[in-house]
Amino acid sequence: MLLDIKTLLNRHKYYCTLRKQISAESIPWTFPRHPIVEMASPIYEQSCEAYKHRGNTSGYYYIDVDGSGPIGPQLIYCDMTEDETWTVIQHNNTELTRVRPSAGRAPHAARFAYASGDGQLAAVIGQSEHCEQELTYRCRRSRLLHAPDGSALSWWAGGPGEGRRQTHWGGAAPGSRQCACGRQGSCVEPHHGCNCDADRTEWANDSGLLTHKETLPVRSLVLGDVQRPGSEGAYRVGPLRCHGDKSVWNAAFFDQETSYLHFPTFHGELSADISFLFKTTSSSGVFLENLGIKDFIRIELSSPTEVLFSFDVGNGPLAVGVSAGFPLDDGRWHRVRAERNVKEASLRLDGLPAATQDAPADGHVHLQLNSQLFIGGTASRQRGFRGCIRALRLNGATVDLEARARITPGVEAGCPGHCSSYGPLCQNRGRCVEGTGRFSCDCGPSAYTGAFCDREVSATLKSGTSVSYALDQRAANGPNGSDGAPPSSPGAENISLSFRTNQSPALLLYVASHRGEYLALLLNKHDKLEVRYRLDGSKDAETLHSKVRNLANGHLHTVTISRLADAVSLQIDQNSKEDFNLTTGVEFSGIRLLVLGRVHDSGALDPEMARLASLGFAGCLSAVLFNSVSPLKAALLHPDTSPVTVTGPLVQSICGSTSTNPHAAEPTHHQSGQSGSVEAGRPVVNAVRGDSALIGGLIALAIFVTASALAATARFLHRRQGTCPGREIKTVKPEDGPELPLGGQTCSHNGPSENQKEYFI
Repeated sequence: MLLDIKTLLNRHKYYCTLRKQISAESIPWTFPRHPIVEMASPIYEQSCEAYKHRGNTSGYYYIDVDGSGPIGPQLIYCDMTEDETWTVIQHNNTELTRVRPSAGRAPHAARFAYASGDGQLAAVIGQSEHCEQELTYRCRRSRLLHAPDGSALSWWAGGPGEGRRQTHWGGAAPGSRQCACGRQGSCVEPHHGCNCDADRTEWANDSGLLTHKETLPVRSLVLGDVQRPGSEGAYRVGPLRCHGDKSVWNAAFFDQETSYLHFPTFHGELSADISFLFKTTSSSGVFLENLGIKDFIRIELSSPTEVLFSFDVGNGPLAVGVSAGFPLDDGRWHRVRAERNVKEASLRLDGLPAATQDAPADGHVHLQLNSQLFIGGTASRQRGFRGCIRALRLNGATVDLEARARITPGVEAGCPGHCSSYGPLCQNRGRCVEGTGRFSCDCGPSAYTGAFCDREVSATLKSGTSVSYALDQRAANGPNGSDGAPPSSPGAENISLSFRTNQSPALLLYVASHRGEYLALLLNKHDKLEVRYRLDGSKDAETLHSKVRNLANGHLHTVTISRLADAVSLQIDQNSKEDFNLTTGVEFSGIRLLVLGRVHDSGALDPEMARLASLGFAGCLSAVLFNSVSPLKAALLHPDTSPVTVTGPLVQSICGSTSTNPHAAEPTHHQSGQSGSVEAGRPVVNAVRGDSALIGGLIALAIFVTASALAATARFLHRRQGTCPGREIKTVKPEDGPELPLGGQTCSHNGPSENQKEYFI
């Protein structure tokens, strides 16, 4: 197997990165007993939720659940396609797998190995608000939970370690010895707690979600009734899915300078790692303080633009400060991380370079504290902090600010006003909406969808396709219209869309009024764009000709049109804007209909326009927006609640995407929230049969080939040993898709937490 030099260099970079990571993860970090010689700033976020609120989209990310604690980072898939941000942890078999009778009477047993270690799994489950795992069994003459004498036939084990034996099934409560249909009273035979226990010859289904976190994840599964003649079964254990990071949004609001929260003494004798986010409109205040007889540790906002980290371990006070160069009292979230060990102290603020201070060469190293830890204030109740603090972690452990705030006068649990910082994440006219302990993006006014209104809605059309949106019906729904958008002015309109086609001439968009007026956007026979306005029913239409050429070339083009009275502005892609002036009419009132593609009702049009209207459009349309109406989005995502009619083929696709990353596609989630019923069809499954030896042989062959290639690569890399920089940081791609371990890693000094700020200008 021959590899080119570029490939070898890319792999060299990856192995450099991997070598650094393995070396770093082998250090015995056990806080606070062992000193850390070098600063241990984590370079990865602690949850999918944290990545999302840095503006990232779905993909694979390194998750470091305990910061600089002992648990190493793991590559985990983050699904951000819904309002909730899902952490998805796979195991070795998430497919529906058939079990058939074989020799002997032993039950079928399966064990599940997860991509994350036990510590990582426990931390993810513990810090999540909700976790779930699908458990499915499809059966024919194969009982699930109970034999006729009441004895248990099948069970599964779940929870920490090897897990504890559980005798309930997905959708039922622990200890119930039932399936979901038993809880719902919908089993095919009421005296059984599961459909499969009816022991019928037809295929039946018992499935549901396991949601009790103390029993997750599923570690193993035993199926006891699979050896009788005629018995068949198929099981599926889905990936572990969790959402709601309790640490990210765990916050407290300090309304007065004299208010504070107190906790037990902070133990950071030899090493301390403190991180949190804050927002305030005050110019100064103490975030955190803990005192000893002489020693102390303190982090404060010392001025509107500076954060100060100070401490004394018996050698006299030392201070490390970071000056932001921009206001920190702007009511937006800012990130602080302070670290101290026997060698040095460091302070980081947002994405700014870290400030460091060396420890004295000879002197005391133990930080000896004995008072309570004060958050948001001081023991003297002076120079307290007014504002919000959230996501406070001490040596990798989350501090539950909300629980203490609920029982402390002058401090409120949670913090309002997230949109002041995170509002800019809502793109393409999406609106930021405040929620309890979080925010979301309302994509109603946008032609886009997704968590941040950043995913275009695209479709392919044929020449006979017509998408008609009744604008007069929308107006009849009320002053805000059916999509919550205000009515538009008759003297102005704004249009934006993207298209991809090889057809010309072609009609992209047509808007008509009750009085015979219209607006049409089309490609002429010269592959140029034309905008036709007829705003005076007694006169012919005016045609605005763009100078941009070759638009029917199969490439994606973006068009924006803006009109105010007689002034029309047109821009195509990154070309210069083209300005025009209308000479006949400026009011487009009584609009009744918007059409994409072929226009069927063209009787009132002049012959040339009627001919173009009959041609329609064949190709891709994406992110279509007319004023506040997104007809394509309505037709594809909200056809039952929108005044839209579709004639001919309309297929949703990603044809309007500019991303070429193959990992940008979202994973399919198998949802089995109901118990199911008797079915005649067989499941489509992976078979557990005797051909595993053949599969094993193929795997062995693949391993041999891979090992040979790696050996050759290793020999090449050995000659280049030592060329890696001293510090290696993997990057996590923030935009369209994930960056996988082999995806061209570089020996970079800029990790994701340094490149992206919590502060938005």
